[in-house]
Amino acid sequence: MDGKNLVWDHFKFNAEQRLKGFNFFVLLSIFADGGVFTALEKDLDPKLLVLLGLFIALLALVFWLVDSRSRQLLNITIPALKEIEAEFPEKYRLFAIDAIEQGSVVRYTFAIRVLLVAQLLFGVGVSCYGLSRW
Repeated sequence: MDGKNLVWDHFKFNAEQRLKGFNFFVLLSIFADGGVFTALEKDLDPKLLVLLGLFIALLALVFWLVDSRSRQLLNITIPALKEIEAEFPEKYRLFAIDAIEQGSVVRYTFAIRVLLVAQLLFGVGVSCYGLSRW
């Protein structure tokens, strides 16, 4: 295996893992949020709301950490990928083009973090609501 393949395989693996992790977070969040709405609809014990809210908040925090680590692993490959693509014609230097043109809002990181923060706030809100009804 040469260096170029090693760098690309590392980047590709971690990019895929990041998206798979995010998809898993969305799936777990749907079930947890559904549990909250079911508990509210059936007027179940407020202690259950507190536990569900804490679970949702914990889920968001854990996935924030996982996503941060995935980003770190991706970022260590980018300088090497830019070096490799420097051999290509300018219009094929995708990482260099992206570095110049990327905004701060239209990015996976921004979208993922918005959803993580929303889930964290939802979880805290559900826990507070459950405590107020306890």
